[in-house]
Amino acid sequence: MDFIDPSDKFAENVEITGFEPVLGGQLAEKAVWVDESKCIGCQYCVHVASNTFTVDEFHGRSRAIRQDGDSSDVIQEAIDTCPVDCIHWVKFEELDDLENSLDRDMFQTFGKPPRMNKH
Repeated sequence: MDFIDPSDKFAENVEITGFEPVLGGQLAEKAVWVDESKCIGCQYCVHVASNTFTVDEFHGRSRAIRQDGDSSDVIQEAIDTCPVDCIHWVKFEELDDLENSLDRDMFQTFGKPPRMNKH
């Protein structure tokens, strides 16, 4: 089995099965996902579960980068700290569709001037 770096998931179309070594070789029944369109960039989740979440440098929104970064209890604590309820447990096989549903080009960045539409 080839090793798949979880950060590659966001860089290109990589099929994730749940059996990757980074997931301990066990089928993951659920995965954590951040609805970045609702995220306000408070970074509470990053402070609680820094091995699972990171903040996108350009948009200033949180993103799950590793499914096995922290224990389920720590991830749940991070979910519970979210003031806008944008972090969810989802079925592992739903991650690709959820990720593809985000249109990051429409996000306004936090702490930076608004992006202008190019027409």
